[in-house]
Amino acid sequence: MSTREWMDEGTRLVLTTIGKLPDAEFDAPTVLPGWARRHVVAHLHYNAEALRRLVSWARTGVESRMYASTEQRNAEIEAGARLPVAELRRLVRESADALAADLDALPTEAWSNPVVTAQGRTVPATEIVWLRAREVAVHAVDLGAGVDFEDLPADLVAALIDDVLKRRLAGGHGPALARWLTGRTGQAPDLGPWL
Repeated sequence: MSTREWMDEGTRLVLTTIGKLPDAEFDAPTVLPGWARRHVVAHLHYNAEALRRLVSWARTGVESRMYASTEQRNAEIEAGARLPVAELRRLVRESADALAADLDALPTEAWSNPVVTAQGRTVPATEIVWLRAREVAVHAVDLGAGVDFEDLPADLVAALIDDVLKRRLAGGHGPALARWLTGRTGQAPDLGPWL
């Protein structure tokens, strides 16, 4: 599958999962510390809006960061998590559709234009599709509503592992990962916060 197909399939999967959740279950906890399902849904909505800003930047050349700051991003998610469930459902679907439409309309020449991720990495606009594919796939699992990594395409799982491994190696976790992955210890390394 292409990265865009991963994004589209992941979007369908996460939106279907959200659509099947009873309203009362939006308050159930997730594996993400301090986040209920409603936080994950709010985050998915605001992530789509943030990535739309990057698409705009790639199209126009006018800098438009994903978030003004980490604090602004966190406050946005907390505020979104307090919205009524019906509003959350509507927002997450509308922003996903809007992001897909923005990507479809991006001119060919703009795909190589540089943008800056929330982590401060400068990447070509082509990376925006991967950023969203990763978000929708992993957060479909995080909802804890019956989707697991086995439900994702095998090539996407391999790409996720490759992406995470590069980040963990860059963070200095190589020796501990090598020790654990080669069976030299039964204790998984402490890798810090989730990605």
